[in-house]
Amino acid sequence: MELRQLTYFVAVAEELHFGRAAERLHLAGPSLSQQISNLERELGTQLLVRDRRHVELTPAGSQFLTDAREVLGAAVRAFDRAREGAGELPLRLGYVSWLPPEAAAMPDPRVRIDEWVLPSHTQAARVAEGSLDLAIAWIEEADIERHNLAAHLLWYERLEAVLPRAHPATRHKSVPAAEITVLIDVDEASWRSWNRYASAFAKANQASVTDIDDGGIAGPAFFDHVARLRRPVLDSPKRHTAPMPPTLTRRPVRSPVPLWAWALLHRADDTRPMVARATRTLIDHASALGWRTPPSDPYWPPAS
Repeated sequence: MELRQLTYFVAVAEELHFGRAAERLHLAGPSLSQQISNLERELGTQLLVRDRRHVELTPAGSQFLTDAREVLGAAVRAFDRAREGAGELPLRLGYVSWLPPEAAAMPDPRVRIDEWVLPSHTQAARVAEGSLDLAIAWIEEADIERHNLAAHLLWYERLEAVLPRAHPATRHKSVPAAEITVLIDVDEASWRSWNRYASAFAKANQASVTDIDDGGIAGPAFFDHVARLRRPVLDSPKRHTAPMPPTLTRRPVRSPVPLWAWALLHRADDTRPMVARATRTLIDHASALGWRTPPSDPYWPPAS
């Protein structure tokens, strides 16, 4: 059982409405329902009675709500004590799919890489709630304010197109942004950040959009979509675990170059010296390697 499962349950129990609880938690409704079902299965008891119009707590659910609030309260107090304890504990750094090796090699301050590799919006929320001290993630400006975070650019990652080798665009060194297709996945719990980015990119650059429901933003399913669509598809910053099939290839994208901005996040009110040192160390390293410099060609999104 994880703290986030308790957080999900408390939100549903307090709202007595899955839609409102999902909005409060910034999750997709089906994903939240599945998380509650998983929790009930793990506990071996029903916590909620629910149908299309009605949600209520079972007697076991009422008792569990009291216990869950106590556990979450204890966790918050533990985080607060750790933050106030002269910074003796290692900083917890979360990431999504890119992590510079130097992040785990800083002797002062000590940094512990968090074992949960989660989507950008989830890592940002974890920093805001205190279960992470730092995270490397993509974030929108509205979420920086909403979560009361500070965000420091580390790397402009250029996104490329993947396309069949038989496509006419392979005769050129790059593919115009307007000829790109982007994939949008129905699973907002997993792909919310990518969906926001890809949708905005398509709208701004007249690229086409294909909706999917199989998690094929990355991995073998992504390559299957490229082969099926038979056209250039924008590759996400999620690293592929499988090799690209020999029938496909990559090309840079131009007019404009799509940039994915990896930022180092921490709480805006976290003034601990060790957080400031870690932030400065990573920013200086990124600057020295040129990671923070955008390309000279037109790029998207525009600098802000």
